[in-house]
Amino acid sequence: MRYAIPVSAGVLSPHFGHCEQFALIDADENKKSILKKEMVAAPPHQPGLLPPWLAGQGVQVVIAGGMGANAIALFQQNGINVLLGAPSNTPEKVVSDYLQGMLVTGDNRCDH
Repeated sequence: MRYAIPVSAGVLSPHFGHCEQFALIDADENKKSILKKEMVAAPPHQPGLLPPWLAGQGVQVVIAGGMGANAIALFQQNGINVLLGAPSNTPEKVVSDYLQGMLVTGDNRCDH
């Protein structure tokens, strides 16, 4: 399974569409372990660009702090599940906590 985490200053960015990078993390869900992490520069912000771009990177799940309703719908149309309300931790901690069933999420931190 491949996860995408929006990252700014080394931790999950609360502003999904304006992050500096994406951590692309490959994980074995059966073993609940991270296999590989790749950091890629985020493309310039452009509405509608990220869902097909991340789908092209093989991403199946996005874990974010917040995201607008239109973006969520576009991700779903591209076959990507979205989990919102994640805390600003390192990408490895976010995915590891998710795999262990320990990720505590809050409200969607985006209002558009």
